[in-house]
This record gives sequence, C-alpha cells and structure tokens, in this order.
Amino acid sequence: MKKFTSVVVLILLLQNFIISQEYQSIPVSTYSIVAFDEETGQLGVAVQSHWFSVGSLVPWIKAGVGAVATQSFVKVEYGPNGLKLMGKGFSAEDALKILVEEDENSAVRQVGMVDAKGNTSAFTGENCIQFAGHIVGKNYTVQANLMALATVPTAMVRAYEITRGELVDKLMAALEAAQKEGGDIRGKQSAAIVVTTGDPTGIDWKDKLFDLRIEDHPEPIKEMKRLVRVSRAYQHANQGDLYIETGEIDKALKEYDLAAEYYPENPELPFWTAVSLASVDRVDEALPIFKEVFEKAPDLRDLIPRLIPAGLLPNNDKLVKKIQEQGILEN
Repeated sequence: MKKFTSVVVLILLLQNFIISQEYQSIPVSTYSIVAFDEETGQLGVAVQSHWFSVGSLVPWIKAGVGAVATQSFVKVEYGPNGLKLMGKGFSAEDALKILVEEDENSAVRQVGMVDAKGNTSAFTGENCIQFAGHIVGKNYTVQANLMALATVPTAMVRAYEITRGELVDKLMAALEAAQKEGGDIRGKQSAAIVVTTGDPTGIDWKDKLFDLRIEDHPEPIKEMKRLVRVSRAYQHANQGDLYIETGEIDKALKEYDLAAEYYPENPELPFWTAVSLASVDRVDEALPIFKEVFEKAPDLRDLIPRLIPAGLLPNNDKLVKKIQEQGILEN
C-alpha cells in the first residue's frame, strides 16, 4: 500500500508539471548572449546548451527591433512577445518587465533582451538551477544557468569585450569562453547563432546575415565556428554571382577569390572563379585553376558543357575541350 501511494503521488506530481502550459516541460539550461553593435546596427544572439535543437527555442531576433534569449525552463513566448513589445516602442527593460510580471512562474525563467537602440535587460528567476546568473553590459547581456562554475558569465563578458572584429566574431568568442570556463555542467549538444543587418529591409530572410544552428553534435561550438567561416565563404560566392549577372567580372572575381580563401576545402568555389575568367577570354589565367579543381573534383569537368546554354561560357568546342583536358594525366 505504501509503495502504491508513493507511485500515485509521483504520477500526480509529474502530471502537474507536464500539463502546466507555463512550465512547458522544456528545461533548456544553457548559456547565451544577446547584443547590439552600435557601429553597424547589427543585432545578434548566440547560445549553447546540452539540449537538442536549442536554436529552435532560445534565440529570437528581428532586424531594427531587438533580440531575445529565453531559457532555463523556457517560456518561448518571451521571444515573440518581447519582439512585439520592442517593435511597438517599448525599451528592452520595459518589455521584459511587462513579460515577467505577467508570468506566474517567472521564478524558473531566465531571459536576456536588447533593443535596436542598445537598451539591455536581463532576468534570472530565483529558482533557476545553480550556478545561474546574468550580467548586463553596454549593448549586451549574458545569461547562464546550470553552469559548472559561477564564473561562466564573467568569462563571456571578458571575451566579448576584448574581441575585435564583426559582431558574429564577438558572439562566438563569448560562447568559446563560456565553454572553456566549464560551460553547462551536463556537457555540450547544440548551439545557434543569428545576426541581423543594421539596414533592415523588413524581409526577415534578407535581413539575417547569419542564421546557423547545430542541432546535435559532440562539439557544437567548434562546428558552429566552422559554419560561420563557411557561411562567409558563400556570402562572397553569392555576391560574386550577382556581379556575374550584371557583367561586373572583376568584382565577381574578387568575391569568388574571397570565398575560396574562407573555404579552401571546397573545390567548387575556385571553379567559378575559373569559369568567370574563361567567360571573358582570360583563358590562360583560368586553366591552372581548372587543373587544380579537376584534380580534386573530376566530376566538375562534366559540368563545363552545361554552362554554355546557361550563357556562362561561350559556345566554343575548342575552349571546352581545352578546359576539360586540364588535370588529366597523360599515359
């Protein structure tokens, strides 16, 4: 009977916890940073957690409006509702205050907010799992809970403030510092980083400079740093494509070269540099690049004839043959 009673009590406790819409049964204990770059107007959020797909829950951002990180026992509504309030003109501090006052279970929440004017605010409920805390700085907040050490937020602040470069670099530095300091006591699993432009168009997908998520990985921060580099490469490659469309070949070549520098592991990026050169009769410059590309990725050789109907290469059989011969070893 005693065992039966204990089981019933346990079931009732679990039911009360799970069905509560406020708690939502999503304990995303983690560390994150939200920030505004006053020089560029960019906004950013970066986060890491030992929880699957943290990027689908914690980071919320809108160019020209603000950024939110909602964590601990996540109430996702802090994200979209915080952005809605900031979009109506409320400061980050006022918006967060309103949302906390409306939340009956604020004791288990942890939230950081920044608006597009650089106003910042953060909240750590008294029942967030230790070590838990936040630091509000100029144009940024860092917040962490269930950390191995209480010094994690301080390490994040130090790294963010001393790092030079773009906002995405500073955000990544904060995550790396948190992990180096001990990070989440449970370990590592997922991460996300989102950065928006300082010149918003109002179209979300256009306004996101970086929008990267690591859903499940043994080294999510290292993988995220790699993806930031790859993302930069493709940003340059895409810009090169736009220059090709407008006939600005020299500008396109510069962009393709930058893309290849950021992502040298991918032979396709220099391939397009070579195609651009060949398209404007700079074949002597293109051939050595084709040779190196085809040695790494011989299948790209078959792509050459297909570029003619697309208008990317002249309809010249001798040119096609000359290009396709590159990288073929003579017997």
